[in-house]
Amino acid sequence: MAPYLETVRSFADVPITDAGVDTLAFLEAAQGLVGLFDLLGSAAFSVVQSDLKGNIAKVRARYDAAPAQSATLEQLVENEKTEKKRTATEGLLWLLRGLSFTCTALQNSQANKSEELASAFTKSYEGTLKKFHNFVVKGIFSVAMKACPYRADFYTKLAADPKGGAPASQEKLNEELDKWLSALASIVTRLEVFYEKGGHGKGF
Repeated sequence: MAPYLETVRSFADVPITDAGVDTLAFLEAAQGLVGLFDLLGSAAFSVVQSDLKGNIAKVRARYDAAPAQSATLEQLVENEKTEKKRTATEGLLWLLRGLSFTCTALQNSQANKSEELASAFTKSYEGTLKKFHNFVVKGIFSVAMKACPYRADFYTKLAADPKGGAPASQEKLNEELDKWLSALASIVTRLEVFYEKGGHGKGF
């Protein structure tokens, strides 16, 4: 298994039941994805990281305030529906958008091994987050995309063992990353449908 992915909760290990996606396990896995941007090693991505962290914090605050009604993400959103300010509902929606952007970029990269990360992330941005952003934010993201490291450098960091052990093989890394991304994409799609059907995203 790839050492970085070994240190964080995989989206493949987030329990999903008839009641929905387990809130705490999902937030833990999302936190692990935030750490991926450290491996990208560019300060330009700090805007993406802080956005993800801020939205994770909003959802977690709601869970902490009403744990019994927030065991799954779906229950959390339904429970908050009656309140005037739906901070966690909005936070989760933006978190899903950020996760979708990252997931799509890495899936692009996995599908086209000769493509550099800057290209994979730019294509993903065009198809996910761009439509929600104003002129200023689009400019910030444009700079971030151009600052992506070389593909080979990123994958080397992803495979490296921080404790100095042997790095994961490229084959094993690809297998683990594909599994992680597939589970993430499935959760994002499930929750997007939930938001759409329930009209939870109106006004955000």
